[in-house]
Amino acid sequence: MRHDDLNHELLARYAPRPGRRPLLPELSERQKLALLCRVLSREGYNDHIAGHITLRLDDGSYLANPWELTWGELTASDILRLDERGGVIEGDWNITPAIGLHLDVHRLRHDVRVVIHNHPEWSSVWSATGRVPPVYDQTSALVDTDPVVYDEYRGTVEQRDLGQAAASALGQHKWALLANHGALVVGASIRQAHLRAITLEWRCRLAWRVQALGGGHALGPEVVQATGARTDQNGFPFLWEAMCREEIRRDPTVLE
Repeated sequence: MRHDDLNHELLARYAPRPGRRPLLPELSERQKLALLCRVLSREGYNDHIAGHITLRLDDGSYLANPWELTWGELTASDILRLDERGGVIEGDWNITPAIGLHLDVHRLRHDVRVVIHNHPEWSSVWSATGRVPPVYDQTSALVDTDPVVYDEYRGTVEQRDLGQAAASALGQHKWALLANHGALVVGASIRQAHLRAITLEWRCRLAWRVQALGGGHALGPEVVQATGARTDQNGFPFLWEAMCREEIRRDPTVLE
């Protein structure tokens, strides 16, 4: 049985029974993106107003968070819609000058619907070393591959040639550590991108702590591959919904 078939089977087996309340209310794409920003901000993707997420829609336009607002404060109504060149066609705010990085990744990767870039604390620590953090526990293994390291920092990615270089360095990988800069994570869906983003930061944080104690015993590559192959395809079952519910409980206005 393929890993994605197994994951679907697990979801079907443990899904709430008929008559139980839904795990989440029905959400618009803007609401999902706002929740993703809130969830990731709490996970460490919170470098002030830095960072941007794009979601490619079926009509070729994009949803994105505005430049002026932190990920921890924006709501669904703040989410912008962009044309294929990155111009704002719906919304009251501005888009980051670094949007070209996202457009270049979307142009190179037709399998990608979500692109996340920010400077999370622990991913930035490892990006500054140019090293890939080892996998020391199950949660760090929820994605089955290592991030690629783009080991040249020549300036901020609003410079188009630098953004293109970072997008090219990502290649067909799921995530990247940008040297002396931060993280770049992509996914075919919000659920998948969410899992990859939180797994990267968890993995970086735990690896730093383990190595600060003098090191530990990393999981074998075959264990990481087997673990991540079961979860990365569709996201860890029910995790995205649980994190969204937590944000909605804290601040229901996120959906407005």
